[in-house]
Amino acid sequence: MDGGCDCGLVRYRLVSAPIFVNCCHCRDCQRSSGSAFAINAMIEADRVQLLGKEGPSSEIDPGEGSEEQGTARCPACGTRLWATHRLFGAPILFLHAGTLDAADSLVPSAHFFTRSKHGWIALPEDVPAFETLPGEGETLFDETARSRLAAALGR
Repeated sequence: MDGGCDCGLVRYRLVSAPIFVNCCHCRDCQRSSGSAFAINAMIEADRVQLLGKEGPSSEIDPGEGSEEQGTARCPACGTRLWATHRLFGAPILFLHAGTLDAADSLVPSAHFFTRSKHGWIALPEDVPAFETLPGEGETLFDETARSRLAAALGR
């Protein structure tokens, strides 16, 4: 799957399917996406190939207190392409699925932060939904996803 920024300067390719896809309804995702939610595709950083000569610029998210949590944007148009999270670090990217050319081909496997979802959104009954994040001991990853995550994190 290929994707890129709004102006076309930064282009990328996913060389495999994501580990996991979620729909996040938290206020931060609403604000950063300019929409009612964000679709995030969790994937290993080494499975995202940059196409062309320009790559994104990276910035550390203010207030997080960790160089492990940041955002990659197009240096020209500012489109948010992906982010890293302090719990996973640089080996795992949370790709903003709306930047994919065929974004509609990724279907969320879970919905997070439904406590702040917009009231007009109806969630599918057959997809796990959580008021915040899954609780300790609740896993949404199958064996393949767990193996890929462990390999990426060197565990």
